[in-house]
Amino acid sequence: MNSENFSISEKIVSASNIRQGSQAHRSHEQLIRKLLDQGKCPEEGWNEMASSLVARRHYRLIHGIGRSGDIAAIQPKAAGSSLLSKLTNSVVLDMLKLSGVQSVASCFVVPMATGMSLTLCFLTLRHKRPKWRYIIWPRIDQKSCFKAMITAGFEPVVVENILEGDELRTDLEVVDRKMQELGAENILCVHSTTSCFAPRVPDRLEKLATMCAKYDIPHVVNNAYGVQSSKCMHLIQQGARVGRIDAFVQSLDKNFMVPVGGAIIAGFNESFIQEITSASPFLDVLITLLTLGASGYRKLLSERKPGFELGTVVTPLAPRCIALDRCASREYSKHAIYCTIPRHSKAIDVENQTCKGDENCSCLLYWKF
Repeated sequence: MNSENFSISEKIVSASNIRQGSQAHRSHEQLIRKLLDQGKCPEEGWNEMASSLVARRHYRLIHGIGRSGDIAAIQPKAAGSSLLSKLTNSVVLDMLKLSGVQSVASCFVVPMATGMSLTLCFLTLRHKRPKWRYIIWPRIDQKSCFKAMITAGFEPVVVENILEGDELRTDLEVVDRKMQELGAENILCVHSTTSCFAPRVPDRLEKLATMCAKYDIPHVVNNAYGVQSSKCMHLIQQGARVGRIDAFVQSLDKNFMVPVGGAIIAGFNESFIQEITSASPFLDVLITLLTLGASGYRKLLSERKPGFELGTVVTPLAPRCIALDRCASREYSKHAIYCTIPRHSKAIDVENQTCKGDENCSCLLYWKF
């Protein structure tokens, strides 16, 4: 609402009420001006940015973004959508840096889950390496990762992990041998993973990145759950520092609490990331980040840290838990269970597998062994 409309409104309601509204409007404009100027997530979340706004936005933004086959281009008929798309990517980039990958150069929100986003990365690499057919993949038992490579038309070269203590780790010797046997000229990329399910642990990204740089082989990282983990983000930052990481992909719903169906493709070479760009569900994640603010998201990250302790394997509570499978006595009391809400740590009903920290606690329970 402009100043003229405020003046006209004084004919309908009292001038004092209009002045209050005008002051609130100016305050909100200052927040928007700061967002436009800095392109970073606000330190404190904005008020009244809730799900009702997400619902209403579908009636206000009819036209999509992109133009003439270039989805990253400004669409003259959708200036608002184009502006919001650019802002979202800028804010998300800021949050990736806040989460630990300081040297990330570019990112883009895409309207696909992690698997299809990985496929998009592989297809983009195909234009650069049209004759190459193999993807070296340290195994992770998740179908979407495997389907991503098959759908893109490549042949996965599965590298089995090795057991070290109670952890499954990357077999670097086999990866190196496959690189030499297949020849770098026939390998599209290495497809590594950070976040995964116990007992598998994140791949040795620094070593893999160094090997990729040595043999001039692209490196794509599946970081689906990783933004919320300072350890995973540190591995990506270090991998890019000492070697080669072309792109890393993370899920929106797993890291930013928005509906399923979106992902972030990020990397350290802006021109390569721009080649991958696609249309995106940008408003949901923009609204969520503006609501939380940097301090709110930082608080959530800090709450995640107790979920991973050095030397401890954790797994979500399930009818047939890994911990119980390993326990000959099958006694629940042999294994610690903890709540995702720290203050409830001593309020667990082990026998009934419930948390009684609050009357209606809806936390996730985890086994620890």
